[in-house]
Amino acid sequence: MMSNHSSVTEFYLLGFSGSQELHHVLFAVFFLFYSVTIIGNMVIIVIVCVDKRLQSPMYFFLGHLSALEIMITSLIVPAMLWGLLLPGMQTISLTACVSQLFLYLALGTTEFALVGAMAVDRYVAVCNPLRYNTIMNSHTCILVVTGSWVFGFLSEIWPVYATFQFTFCKSNVLDHFFCDRGQLLKLSCDDTLFTEFVLFLMAVFIIIGSLAPTIVSYTYIISTILKIPTASGRRKAFSTCASHFTFVVIGYGSCLFLYMKPKQTQAAEYNKIVSLLISVLTPLLNPFIFTLRNDKVKEALRDGVKPKRGCQLLKD
Repeated sequence: MMSNHSSVTEFYLLGFSGSQELHHVLFAVFFLFYSVTIIGNMVIIVIVCVDKRLQSPMYFFLGHLSALEIMITSLIVPAMLWGLLLPGMQTISLTACVSQLFLYLALGTTEFALVGAMAVDRYVAVCNPLRYNTIMNSHTCILVVTGSWVFGFLSEIWPVYATFQFTFCKSNVLDHFFCDRGQLLKLSCDDTLFTEFVLFLMAVFIIIGSLAPTIVSYTYIISTILKIPTASGRRKAFSTCASHFTFVVIGYGSCLFLYMKPKQTQAAEYNKIVSLLISVLTPLLNPFIFTLRNDKVKEALRDGVKPKRGCQLLKD
């Protein structure tokens, strides 16, 4: 159906400007980043599965977050690396473009929902510790994760459908390294203003909707921590939230710059830089944020993975 509304069957991705030598340097850097991202996030998933000390809601959510980071970066980076190696522009079919954009947005929205849920989890752990195991039981955690995935994918069906209902008659060259929505809208000969405004409102709803419980949760968390009489107690309480708070600042900061503006068709170079933060830098930092600042994860890494341990379901 989309092909009937679009005048093109494929797009050309310009990728990065510069000489071939610069492209080879970028390839080496991004390949290193991608490798570290995959290995680091896979390590987190494995230790969360096999180490009994990490069989708790916080690490259950962290395992899903790491899986999302792997999928988001693998959706973008391999094709970007291929484009850096080959001279000229990279070709992507209309179907592949639709699929890439939908998965990119759906996985990102799922991550927002999950990060918001993790903030609420930290609130319950710090502000209501005696009821933590009762509230954050296995049923609740599975329901939250399932809801995050379902919401992420369902909420992006219409935005992607609306994007590809326009006629792309100006050109079929995208000044980007993947099928970015803003650059796609630039190619349309139709009036995209109303659709862009609706997409902006949806982005506000999704980002602010997941950011609001995070802000409220951390307001209560900080208030509770400040009431703890001893400095060591305050440090211990804050250490349980520091990793998640750091991830929130980096992740939300990047997406606020990219999506929360009425005009989606901003400058291509600006778009590329912020997209790199989301698809390369954030997934790369995730393992370091959640391991270097987390004593339990560091202990699990030091002890190593014992062969007799199997991946266990989250227990009450």
